[in-house]
Amino acid sequence: MKKKPVLCALAALFLYACGISPADNTDLPSGITGYAAPSGAAKYIDPTIGNVAPFLVPTYPTIHLTNQMMRMFPVKDDYISDQIERFPFLVTSHRDKGPCGIQVISGEITEPSWEQKMNIDHDLEVIHPWFYSTYLIDEEIRVSFTPGKKSAIYQFNFPPAKRQNLLIQGSDEFRCAVLDASSFALEEKILHTPKGPNAMPRTMSFYVYGMIVGSNNPALKRVEIQSDDRKLVISFPKSGTSPVFLKYAVSYVSLEQARLNFQNELADQDFAKLAGTGQEEWSKVCSRIEVEGGTEAQKRTFYSALYRTSERMVDINEYGTYYSGYDGNVHKSTRPFYVDDWIWDTYLALHPLRTILYPEMENDMLNSYTLMYEQSGWMPTFPQVYGNHQCMNAYHSSAIFVDGYRKGLKNYDVEKAYEGIRKNLTQGSFIPWRQGTPRTTLDDFFHKHGYFPSLHPGEAEKTAAVDDFEKRQPVAVTLGVSYDFWALAQFAKALGKTEDYAEFFPKGKNYKNLWHPDIRLFMPKDHKGKWIYIDPKADGGPGYRHFYDENNGWTYAWDVKQDIAGLTELLGGKKSAEERLDQLFREPLGMKKKEFVLDGSNSTGMVGQFSMGNEPSFHIPYLYNYFGAPWKTQQRTRFLLDVWFKDNIFGIPGDEDGGGMTAFVVFSSIGIYPVTPGLPFYSITSPLFEKVTLHLENGKKFTVIAKGAGKVKKYIQRAFINGTEIDGPFITHDQIMSGCTLELELSELPDKAWGANAKTPE
Repeated sequence: MKKKPVLCALAALFLYACGISPADNTDLPSGITGYAAPSGAAKYIDPTIGNVAPFLVPTYPTIHLTNQMMRMFPVKDDYISDQIERFPFLVTSHRDKGPCGIQVISGEITEPSWEQKMNIDHDLEVIHPWFYSTYLIDEEIRVSFTPGKKSAIYQFNFPPAKRQNLLIQGSDEFRCAVLDASSFALEEKILHTPKGPNAMPRTMSFYVYGMIVGSNNPALKRVEIQSDDRKLVISFPKSGTSPVFLKYAVSYVSLEQARLNFQNELADQDFAKLAGTGQEEWSKVCSRIEVEGGTEAQKRTFYSALYRTSERMVDINEYGTYYSGYDGNVHKSTRPFYVDDWIWDTYLALHPLRTILYPEMENDMLNSYTLMYEQSGWMPTFPQVYGNHQCMNAYHSSAIFVDGYRKGLKNYDVEKAYEGIRKNLTQGSFIPWRQGTPRTTLDDFFHKHGYFPSLHPGEAEKTAAVDDFEKRQPVAVTLGVSYDFWALAQFAKALGKTEDYAEFFPKGKNYKNLWHPDIRLFMPKDHKGKWIYIDPKADGGPGYRHFYDENNGWTYAWDVKQDIAGLTELLGGKKSAEERLDQLFREPLGMKKKEFVLDGSNSTGMVGQFSMGNEPSFHIPYLYNYFGAPWKTQQRTRFLLDVWFKDNIFGIPGDEDGGGMTAFVVFSSIGIYPVTPGLPFYSITSPLFEKVTLHLENGKKFTVIAKGAGKVKKYIQRAFINGTEIDGPFITHDQIMSGCTLELELSELPDKAWGANAKTPE
């Protein structure tokens, strides 16, 4: 039954007010074909959650199969916009709007047609990870999309009265050709210009092989394909057949490889079958973690977060062949080659999550990193399809290797990986956004004195390699690189490299060089070793980059994941550390919000001085487990999930970063979190659900039972692993992977003694 527009709008407002997305409504717009309503846990995935950001970058409704090369979202200014610029053939990297794309235009084509946007109605969209559909209001055309691994199908439902056109164009480096009456080829060169002095632009090619077909895959006779080498027009006369399908495959290797990808994936596929296959795959993803209890909203948030964690990294191996942007060559391999990672974000929770859920995939990712090092000479930090993107600070690829190795992931050239990590930290620059470039005098200073020196406010920068906007970030760099040296030392110890361990382990303590005992924060020092007295809440310019990075001194006060015992000692013991952590969550901004936003725009989702919307904060609420007050971890994590991760378009508090943030949601909802990547154990908190079952790759099950878990009942009274009582909030990786059951007895009121004297696992 069709509903009146006014009633639909009122219903949508009511649903949002209740914290429920209109995607929950089972009524579909008319004209949808090739679609099957989701069932099971997959019905809880809503790609629009977080599509409107509190301040910075939103999530995107990315349509893709798990960790696969083919990704798509309609190119718009933002979610609020009701105009689509184009439908891309491929999103090459997370948040990227992709190379060439498609416009759908009715009637005769004029020069302005190539700049024309397509108007939509948000309420007529249908969005799932495996299926996207929207209605173009002015053109009266429904456009639908479903992805394969290296291929996809667009479906166009045209009205019969007008001539219909698909306009395809790209950048200045775009070329196209008509192959026959129903097929075409596209090539576009992707240009990337990295930051920094003497940075060399890099280019690579992107290929598309496409075909226009009718229902059940017959070649269309009434179609016109025209090309002038720079633009492609596909036209259908007024009496043309509807629906029409654009089937295509992509490649980074060659046009011939795109043809092969087409044959491998689409030769016997139609739209409905491909969409059904995609839905089955996402159902398998969701069935990997089964939950019982909780609210419908919590399930939508949880499974949508799980969907986000499956966007990256992506496998660009094209059936035994892949192009590497790290040496510009095509390689033969039967093993996946993964790219598109932002290690500054993802080492914290996303990579550790995969070591549990998909250890074989994580092994392949570590192997891919190792190959990138072999091919380029540097271990990457932000590996993209075109090569390493120099971004953020530190070399946290060290963390994912030592974390994986200590959790049993060793199916790659371990010695070569160690060599690459060691080279990064001993020969590479620590200047932000300059990873993979040789050491400078600033780096020599760090190696000699154990900290990165700051400039005084107003002092001119004399080191040419320092970026004008990103600055030195000296406190953040010192803390981040200290962690990396700790990770390198742990890797050396595991590999029996005793001399390296002896050399690098002390560097993991370098964070102490910037601890100010009176201010009780990490503060900047100049090159003479003198303190620079700043306001650690507010000073440092945009993103506090003169001294910190994206977060202020109150966040970085806790960025010592590798030596929590040492941090506790600096803070004066467990009780003093607990009180200081309480203060973090209660400390006021100390300024008007509009003043805070001016420089602190990266710090979103604020609770006192704690920023839920930025990655360096994720482990902080779990530190109570180390300070003798686990009940406060249980209180804080539940509160943070409830306040900042809603199941609607506003439901992500900061830059989600392709799984970097939502992995925190998945872990915390289950009731565990990897505070220190590189140590094979997890902190325990109060789960959202009464029962969580993880189906592991080894055929075993890790189960968390928390009867009666709810908004009020959240405090742990007793805990058991396989029926044996434990006295503290920690569980080891081996216990999880052995298929144990973690059972938690909960109550409305905290047991402040439980876990207060617990020791961390060795």
